[in-house]
Amino acid sequence: MDRIIEDLDQSMKRLREAMRDIPIRRGSFKKTHDNLARDVAQVVTMLDAARPILQKK
Repeated sequence: MDRIIEDLDQSMKRLREAMRDIPIRRGSFKKTHDNLARDVAQVVTMLDAARPILQKK
């Protein structure tokens, strides 16, 4: 679980770095990115909350 959350975090950081070279308003990419970032944050929060349930006993 920790690795999945860390991988998602690293991917979002790389995406943010890549966005620096893209014109923000081109093809509503900024809006798409913001929606993706919000959705990924929600997934990470849900995974973290479900950690006790998903751990092996």
